[in-house]
Amino acid sequence: MAAAALARLATALLLLEAQVACEYGMVHVLSESGTPRGKDYCILYNPQWAHLPQDLGKAVSVCSRLALAAWLCFLPSLRERPESPQAGGRPGQGPPASGAWSLLQLRNWTASLLCSPSDLPASGFGNQIPLVARGNCTFYEKVRLAQSSGARGLLIVSKEKLVPPGGNKTQYEEIGIPVALLSHRDMLDIFRSFGQAARVALYAPSEPVLDYNMVIIFIMAVGTVAVGGYWAGSRDVKKRSMKHKRDDGPEKQEDEAVDVTPVMICVFVVLCCCMLVLLYHLYDQLVYAIIGIFCLASSTGLYSCLAPCVRRLPFCRCRVPDNSLPYFHKRPQARMLLLALFCIAVSVVWGVFRNEDQWAWVLQDALGVAFCLYMLKTIRLPTFKACTLLLLVLFIYDVFFVFVTPFLTRSGNSIMVEVATGPSDSATREKLPMVLKVPRLSASPLALCDRPFSLLGFGDILVPAYGVGLLVTFVALALMQRGQPALLYLVPCTLVTSFLVALWRRELGAFWTGSGFAKDLPQTQWAPAPADSPQPPKDSDAPLSPQPASQEPVRSTVPPEQPQEPSTPEATEASAPAQEPRTLSSSTLESEGQTQAQPSPAAQPGTSA
Repeated sequence: MAAAALARLATALLLLEAQVACEYGMVHVLSESGTPRGKDYCILYNPQWAHLPQDLGKAVSVCSRLALAAWLCFLPSLRERPESPQAGGRPGQGPPASGAWSLLQLRNWTASLLCSPSDLPASGFGNQIPLVARGNCTFYEKVRLAQSSGARGLLIVSKEKLVPPGGNKTQYEEIGIPVALLSHRDMLDIFRSFGQAARVALYAPSEPVLDYNMVIIFIMAVGTVAVGGYWAGSRDVKKRSMKHKRDDGPEKQEDEAVDVTPVMICVFVVLCCCMLVLLYHLYDQLVYAIIGIFCLASSTGLYSCLAPCVRRLPFCRCRVPDNSLPYFHKRPQARMLLLALFCIAVSVVWGVFRNEDQWAWVLQDALGVAFCLYMLKTIRLPTFKACTLLLLVLFIYDVFFVFVTPFLTRSGNSIMVEVATGPSDSATREKLPMVLKVPRLSASPLALCDRPFSLLGFGDILVPAYGVGLLVTFVALALMQRGQPALLYLVPCTLVTSFLVALWRRELGAFWTGSGFAKDLPQTQWAPAPADSPQPPKDSDAPLSPQPASQEPVRSTVPPEQPQEPSTPEATEASAPAQEPRTLSSSTLESEGQTQAQPSPAAQPGTSA
């Protein structure tokens, strides 16, 4: 068992070393015609062959020094009598003019695999970076031939997935030029944009610790949680205040809130696990179903968010004529129909142009925020016990699928990260829309090659609340430089903070059981009054506590022309006799706003203090 454990540890270390050796870089391309505008393309290289400079300016200076050294080495007879400067630096010519050595010439040699000396051009690759096709021989054989022919770098074009160009220690020591892989699609774009005469420089800028787009994600996430929480709370208060009013207004037409139960939590987590595993194995078949569900749900959420604003408009209040259609028989307002059409149109536009990286992410984030606000308003956790159970289960779920599943999959990748970012071998190249996404604001190889957007899942917004935990998540992301399960940091911050606040307010018991919520009938915060206890009448002039059996209750006299108005809806709807006894506690008075008339203790000696 110890030997097996050591073997697994050694394998993990080797995999880690391979991951460290493989790095993303950039190739900067300019046209030889002198066009100042260039473009960066992604390359995958192994720094053990040769390191790339971190700065494009340094890459330019390195290219200049290499080219000038090569010219001095290969053309010693021309040092004494240089000819007129020519761009290109081919044998038999003088040194190039000032600035011509800034980038190296890119040579299209993709018709050859560069696996034998016969594949080399007659004039060699002097001061050039050739593009060759991948296949039929090792990376070492290709780069050794290119270096011996005077090349200053080697780009291997691959139609398949980019893999790190590996070798052994002896081969690494022998080679002194960089070698990297370039995708076939990028090669076609280079020659389409810059023609066959192009100059390039290879470099690998360092990755920023944290991108500036994290500020945007933080504002959107925390703002969504804050607005959603405030909206849900104010809506609950308004519902309680209108509970006993007969009103057919918008407040009565809104959907009721859904209280989460432990059974619902278990079913929800099981469904999440099953869906995640199915997406991992059947991503290309299920991704379009998820996109359709998102369009439907987000349009509903957008309508729910905009409807209160539209109802406040003073115009276009006309209604649909009488009809027998399933929905229109309720005669909705014309402006609400227009709003519904607008929300559907927004989701359809996103669905059609969802892969436009330049602007489609704005629509996705807007629809996602609206969906999250709708869910925060509708789904309610009635007790801290249910909240704790849900967060702890999702905490285990998130950690398992991010940190444990890499040891269970053949590829060694996390199921959660693989599904969230889209499998690299996906034929559809589609991404799941259930995330907030913001493009990276700093130029880096990782942003260009693999992760042009920073992502935050909707589940990390809907489940907890919030700000400190999200900051801790960003810090962990900066320190570890890999995708993090946000709930790993959000859940402890949420639960601990809520527990401490409730404990400081001395409301932990009510918070845990949910007994602090207002009920239809007035009750104490901790326990209901006994049903058989003596109770005073509902009239406002009743005493505040039951009287001994030997005493008659002292009643205050109220002039008939000035009757006391009941202060609670329960008193308004009471159909029982006026002298039906009931008990009113001090906590009940507090929950009712202490608006009932209270007789003075001095005037009523039979009333308890």
